[in-house]
Amino acid sequence: MLGRVYFYQCEMSYDPPTQDAWKHGAVKGWPGYKVADGVKSHEAWGLGISCVFNHDAIYADTAVEAPKTSGVLFHHVLTLRLSGITAESGINSVINGTGSPATKEATKQMVVEYPGP
Repeated sequence: MLGRVYFYQCEMSYDPPTQDAWKHGAVKGWPGYKVADGVKSHEAWGLGISCVFNHDAIYADTAVEAPKTSGVLFHHVLTLRLSGITAESGINSVINGTGSPATKEATKQMVVEYPGP
């Protein structure tokens, strides 16, 4: 069975009170889109995950978290740090550590194909 998504848009939580309160294990924040660890076949096109954090120094390590396997594929995934209240906040990567951070300095990031060619 193949899971497919053709469009997905998500805004991360606006109000994590602190980074320590908004993490799981050593991972900062929570992904906006998660594919369960045991999934072997999934494909998604046109995902957009954005953040507006109302407190300073809040980050999500990744917008998308998915198993690293050849059957899990993504096309055109965008992260966006919208104009927020704080100077220091953002999304550190697009998918599983791949892709540049979306921060005040570079508000929009995209991964066109994951895994890459």
